[in-house]
Amino acid sequence: MTQALLTDLIACLGAPHVLTGADRAPYLTDWTGAYVADPLAVVRPGSTAEVAEVLRLAAQRGVAVVPAAGRTGLVGGLMTRGGLMVSVERLNRIRDIRPEARVAVVEAGVILSRLHEAAAALDLYFPLWFGARGSAMVGGALSTNAGGSNVLRYGSTRSLCLGLEVVLADGRVLNLMNALHKDNSGYALKDMFIGAEGTLGIITAAVMKLVPAPRAHATATLAVRSLPEALVLLNRLQQATGGLVEAFEYMPASYMRRLSEARPDIGEPFTPRPDVTILVELGATATRDTTPLPDGSLPLTDLLETTLSDLMEDGLVLDAQIARNESQRAAMWQRRELAAEITFARRPFIDTDVAVPLDAVAPLMEGFEARLQAFEPAAEMMAVAHLGDGNVHLTVFPPTADPEQADRIVEMLEEEVQRLGGTFSAEHGVGLSKRNSMRRRKDPVALAVMAQIKQALDPDNRMNPGKVLP
Repeated sequence: MTQALLTDLIACLGAPHVLTGADRAPYLTDWTGAYVADPLAVVRPGSTAEVAEVLRLAAQRGVAVVPAAGRTGLVGGLMTRGGLMVSVERLNRIRDIRPEARVAVVEAGVILSRLHEAAAALDLYFPLWFGARGSAMVGGALSTNAGGSNVLRYGSTRSLCLGLEVVLADGRVLNLMNALHKDNSGYALKDMFIGAEGTLGIITAAVMKLVPAPRAHATATLAVRSLPEALVLLNRLQQATGGLVEAFEYMPASYMRRLSEARPDIGEPFTPRPDVTILVELGATATRDTTPLPDGSLPLTDLLETTLSDLMEDGLVLDAQIARNESQRAAMWQRRELAAEITFARRPFIDTDVAVPLDAVAPLMEGFEARLQAFEPAAEMMAVAHLGDGNVHLTVFPPTADPEQADRIVEMLEEEVQRLGGTFSAEHGVGLSKRNSMRRRKDPVALAVMAQIKQALDPDNRMNPGKVLP
């Protein structure tokens, strides 16, 4: 049966696009390296029609299907033993960009940075921005409802998607590829597939929103006394700038300490190290904010500097560094975007991705740290956060790789998150690593409805089986 399926797949796609044996090696792990897949084969269809034929062939043989995009996931979404891995890398066409409608029609294998470049050529911007943008693909971002640094202003991937094309488990193509901002014609099927991690079908194309490209940025690194004061600072900045804050990133002392250990070449912005370091960035399109003044300064940067000066007088900012050129801005962002590198360079680690209301971030950090130290004094905690939307990436470095201890630590964090009205999964998805959390924390009725949807669309449980649902 296996050889017959491979023969049919080769006839459909061509031998170079059906990878077996050692040729599968680049596809077997994600960023964390925590899981190593063993697929029957990795196939690389080059069109929606080929994806549909692959899924029909897999359905005929009863073979599981696991989608793969840029492989920058963190929750084991690629894991399979004997399933057929379907890479969307050859679905890499930008089908159309319509500047007047401010939309891009793209296939699932388009790398985010390529879409950024194509939009920028038309003075537009695709506002999904995170460290893996040079390898992450549109399909993976949609499948996990990725977030990133600009959610504060533009929303997560779901907010940026107008239309979707999906191949279902039986090979049928669901065409929801409209560019409408309003459509009340029944159930919002598009949203059901975004964040489903390939368990309901394979996303092959999408209509994504574009926005006017910022003509200028103003970026600063700030030393702040505490998290509650950082939130006051955020609100004051939003009010003073008319909502121009695009990013508001939190790097506590634990993060800066780990950064200095792992990358001493980077350097720290402040001495002594403050308890709270904030990276803030404003973006503007209006001529009044972005036209250089006679002295060469930018009104947007002047606005940020004046606002920060007032905030320093009020005691909300202890110290500040303002980027005066693009290289200084890039250096500030590099500190933040090294988070994955400095996390995964040390093992064992427990990587989590939670969100709470903005005013609950400080209680979360304080409550969990106290519980962690009482439970395992030898464990170390490191955090970094998209503070503007309450998303905290909290990593624990335990003294030993004990799965039971790791699960108990995650459960303690879940308890704190639930107490504060948050979620155990903010932007990385569920995959394999958070299924226990789904079982413990997701509303039972919600789980039952999700299972019914899964059963209706994938009755044989072949689409990325074992993921998301407990």
